[in-house]
Amino acid sequence: MPEEKNQYLHEVVITAIIYKDDRYLITRRSPGKKRFPGMWTVPGGKLETDDYTSFPKETKDYWYNVLERTLRREVREEAGIEITDIEYVTSLATIHADGSPSLVISCMAAYASGEVKLQPEECDEHAWVTLEEAKQHQLIDGIYDELLIASQRRNGLKGEWKRME
Repeated sequence: MPEEKNQYLHEVVITAIIYKDDRYLITRRSPGKKRFPGMWTVPGGKLETDDYTSFPKETKDYWYNVLERTLRREVREEAGIEITDIEYVTSLATIHADGSPSLVISCMAAYASGEVKLQPEECDEHAWVTLEEAKQHQLIDGIYDELLIASQRRNGLKGEWKRME
C-alpha cells in the first residue's frame, strides 16, 4: 500500500517587498541555491518552529506576530537590514519539483535602518530599483506583479494579486 501524504504539512515562507523612497530592494539568489538559482527576488525565508517556541506565549495557548518576527529575522540574516511597518500583500502556493508543497506569504515593509550586507550562501547581489528598473532583472515569475501591488498599496489602492503586464 503506498504511503499516504500528510495534506496538512507545508513549508511556510514569508517574503518582504522592502521599500525606501521610490525604490525596492531586490536580491539575486546565489548560484548554489536549489530553487531559482541566479534569479532575482525579494528577501525572505522559511518559518522555523524556533521562530515561536523559543519565545514566551502571549496568551495561555498562543504565540502572536510569529510571521512578522520571522520576516524581521530573515531580512536581518539575509540582507543585514531592519524593517518596519509590515503589511500583507498576497499569498501563493506551489509544489516544487521535489514534491515539497510551499505556502508563501508576501508582505511589504518599510526600510528602517542598516546597510545591505548579503548572506553569500543566500544571495550574491542586490539592487535598490524603481519599478521600471526592476524589469531589467531576471525576476522569479510573479515578483514584478507583487512589486506593482506594493506600489499601488503605497498609493492607497487596494486589490488582490493578478497578472499586471
